[in-house]
Amino acid sequence: QVGGFAWENCGDRRDPVVLQSLSVAPDPISIPGSLRVSAAVSSGAAMVSPLKAVLVVEKALGDLWIQLPCIDQLGSCTYADVCTILDDLIPPGTPCPEPLLTYGIPCHCPFKAGSYSLPASDFALPDVELPSWMTNGNYRVRVAVSNGGQELACVKLAFSLQSQ
Repeated sequence: QVGGFAWENCGDRRDPVVLQSLSVAPDPISIPGSLRVSAAVSSGAAMVSPLKAVLVVEKALGDLWIQLPCIDQLGSCTYADVCTILDDLIPPGTPCPEPLLTYGIPCHCPFKAGSYSLPASDFALPDVELPSWMTNGNYRVRVAVSNGGQELACVKLAFSLQSQ
């Protein structure tokens, strides 16, 4: 459905990491604003460095879906190792930010196998200066995470964005 939040797993049934549930509000997502997210993930394998993530981001233009290029690490980008990005954002040895800390959700590699669940939690979306091609509209995103060529997870998202 265009214009509403939706998600699905897109990997094959052998992918060790599966998104069990995900809800996001409000719809459309408002920037700046508050985002309420709840999610549950199960992992049958530890996720270790290097964790490669490939994002394909598409924006609706009328009836067409246009793939957005990777500009300044935004858009359809390939990240060689998410683990090093996490280490840059949250230096190892510092506690994970809330609400991850409260719910025992790790924010550094390796991620142990198991089930992780985030009850409805609010996140502040700052008034970031998004490029004009990434403002209001309907989006589709496909995220594939792999390690050493083996796919670990694949998720597709659809959402609407509205900047104030």
